[in-house]
Amino acid sequence: MRYIIVGTGAVGGAIGGRLAEAGHDVLLVARGTQYTALRDEGLRLTTPEGTRTHRLPVADGPEPVDLDQDDVLVLAVKTQDSTAALDAWSTRPVRGGGTAGERLPLICAQNGVESERLALRRFRHVYGCCVYLPATFVEPGRVVAPCAPLTGILHLGRYPSGTDGTVRAVAADWEKAKLAAPVVPDVMRWKHAKLLSNLANAIEAATGPLNDPEAFALFDRARAEGEAVLAAAGIEATGKQEQEAVRGDRIRFDPFDGTERGGGSSWQSLSRGTGTIEADYLNGEIVLLGRLHGVPTPVNDALRRTADLFARERRAAGSMTVAELTALADAEAAP
Repeated sequence: MRYIIVGTGAVGGAIGGRLAEAGHDVLLVARGTQYTALRDEGLRLTTPEGTRTHRLPVADGPEPVDLDQDDVLVLAVKTQDSTAALDAWSTRPVRGGGTAGERLPLICAQNGVESERLALRRFRHVYGCCVYLPATFVEPGRVVAPCAPLTGILHLGRYPSGTDGTVRAVAADWEKAKLAAPVVPDVMRWKHAKLLSNLANAIEAATGPLNDPEAFALFDRARAEGEAVLAAAGIEATGKQEQEAVRGDRIRFDPFDGTERGGGSSWQSLSRGTGTIEADYLNGEIVLLGRLHGVPTPVNDALRRTADLFARERRAAGSMTVAELTALADAEAAP
């Protein structure tokens, strides 16, 4: 199989680089300065084992790519960019007949739970991927994945549920690339659990790393809303004990270069000044479900709106105090 990484940022770069190291056929897809850097200088992936430069085929979209029936599309863009990517790739012809949407498997290696639904409108064979893979997009062409002994743990399964031979074959490839890939019939259960943890992303993006009681208290309030909403919607999420049993000490932050771990995906979006952020599909997912099922979600609504404002106005990551953000949440919750 050839793995086409649609969106070679932090997660896409780490997955693509590790698969290339394991000898798999990989094609990277990126835009703008990232595409230029990957094309001219290769993908520089730094792990606890050192930095390797992977000179891999690169494309800036689907048009120059000749798709084959053995290709696997790995969607690793942020959810706000999913629709455009899915529209572009789903209609591309595949050698031997049919289109990518009809013939090829598509794996949603993304935070949130919306992309799988978006994909299933366009692709017949959709797979969820719960991404537990700390990585940082440092600069165009360079990704740091600091965890050991595994780079990441990526639960895989068919969407909306089930398993099949394709996902088991993918998992076998990924397991050889320092990427644990448990195949599960209920992958969205794992993704909803990750969604609850990602409710902290907006707090981190606006105020910096969560390292004081006030920040954790705000996260606890956001998570409590999320748990209440999932319960009202009848959606099950994997529990903390089950998650810890799978992860154990298989993945730990290893500060191999003496630097502290950088912020998560939303913090990185603000730091790079992209103008967009995924909060609408993290905290916004809780807000949406709350409105559908009659559960108040003032904290998540305040976090969503604040993160969106930061992205839209290109404010600096971490430039608000936790007290200021908590006051916004309190005002939203006031009668």
